[in-house]
Amino acid sequence: MAALSFRRFGLLALAAIPFALAHPALAAFETSASHVYITDFDTGAVLYDKAGEDRIPTASLSKMMTAYVVFDQLKQGKLKLDDELPVSENAWRTGGSKMFVPLNGKVKVEDLIRGMVIQSGNDACVVLAEGIAGSTDNFVGMMNEIGKKIGLKDSHFASVDGLPDPDHYMTARDLDTLGTHLIKDFPEYYHYFSEIDFTYNGIKQGNRNPLLYKNSGADGIKTGHTEEAGFGLTASVKRNGRHIIMVATGLQSMKGRSQEGEAIVDFAFREFQNYQIVKKGDEVDQADVWLGQQPKVPLVATQDLLVTLPRGSRKDMKVTVSYDGPLQAPVAAGTVVGTLTVTAPDMQPQSVPIAAGGDDARLGPMGRMAKGLEGLIWGTKS
Repeated sequence: MAALSFRRFGLLALAAIPFALAHPALAAFETSASHVYITDFDTGAVLYDKAGEDRIPTASLSKMMTAYVVFDQLKQGKLKLDDELPVSENAWRTGGSKMFVPLNGKVKVEDLIRGMVIQSGNDACVVLAEGIAGSTDNFVGMMNEIGKKIGLKDSHFASVDGLPDPDHYMTARDLDTLGTHLIKDFPEYYHYFSEIDFTYNGIKQGNRNPLLYKNSGADGIKTGHTEEAGFGLTASVKRNGRHIIMVATGLQSMKGRSQEGEAIVDFAFREFQNYQIVKKGDEVDQADVWLGQQPKVPLVATQDLLVTLPRGSRKDMKVTVSYDGPLQAPVAAGTVVGTLTVTAPDMQPQSVPIAAGGDDARLGPMGRMAKGLEGLIWGTKS
């Protein structure tokens, strides 16, 4: 990254702005997916948004929410991986994709998780839902309640497996949010989404995520397909220190999902780059102190600031340090006094608070008198 220059503006305070960025879709990129939403996992920057707020049928992509509720139960200690849950006739008769659970048998929770996220088994979802909540309806209520808590803005669940229902929908943006939460909230369980295949009762089924079979850097998350929804994919991909979450839905075939998914991911890594502006504790300026025992104190960033930019915007990036100066003694280390703000084309301004990096005590009576005389003779320095 090029060297950054800091500019100080006295008597100016800039309010911090949330870190989520928004970039317009680059005109040069087109995709046959009907809905696409891409974010940078580390900065929250929206890299691409094609109808990301439309309500869409999600098919098995909504099993990510089923998995979230299951993982939450595990984390709370209300469920264990080696617990065995009974298979009801209702679960056994569930249509669509299956892990083929045995009627009236019992299945370990960990096997059911793998059956749900790797094999996309609808029967596994029903066994988990009935075992945790007593019924699929009760479990759906948990999905809707927890979904709101984690920030899903326009989603409603009517089933545990995502089979077609007019009251069951999400948005590409919410799918992206859900994928991000699964990774951040349950790092101890997320690995199930990256497993290539799973064998249960002698039946081996592969993970349907096409990016896991390519040299793409993908580590999950989930696919979905019904005639109504088309072919969809939510993917987590890491390359060269970057991490993106990508949602693409409404594709016409498995081949299309594979090819378009790869093309969308390549676009996100090719056209955007992350830049570390400051790290927590970095000195960004020095502030004059009025009536302080030391004439200046260092100003430091109170947190990291990482931004995502289109590669062509880097040269126009500007960084400013703003605070109300001179500071008045005494100054305590850690006192927030201003902001560091980054601006660039195609990016909302991003700010972090800056604070005094050290203490500066107030001058005693004689020192203040000398300072006053100095001001009378030479003029007050600001």
